[in-house]
Amino acid sequence: MWENSVKATHLFLSESEIENIKQYVPQILREITDLIIAINDDNHPIAFMGIKDRKLEMLFVSAEETGKGIGTKLIQCGINYYSINEVTVNEQNPNAKRFYENNGFQVYKRTETDEQGNPYPLLYMKF
Repeated sequence: MWENSVKATHLFLSESEIENIKQYVPQILREITDLIIAINDDNHPIAFMGIKDRKLEMLFVSAEETGKGIGTKLIQCGINYYSINEVTVNEQNPNAKRFYENNGFQVYKRTETDEQGNPYPLLYMKF
């Protein structure tokens, strides 16, 4: 389910790059201090966000639930209850940039590469 969401939002990544990213997920999850999971009426997870030190580290909404306002509800919860004030997005993901801008974030910094040194520019945004 979540792999489809990554593929839908990270169209610039190849299949092998997505597979490579999977290696980092357990490490990233161990560093998250707050993990918030949205569930549907059937008690199935449909979205989640991970927070560390007031920074939104991850936000994923299942492909089936995209566009229904769940991401906005999660980010507003993060801002209001966890004091989220920063997020980093891939520049090649304009929908994510627009989503965060619509929720009050603004770009303050750009890098040419991602954290692993790959040629995927990152946008650093603050609330």
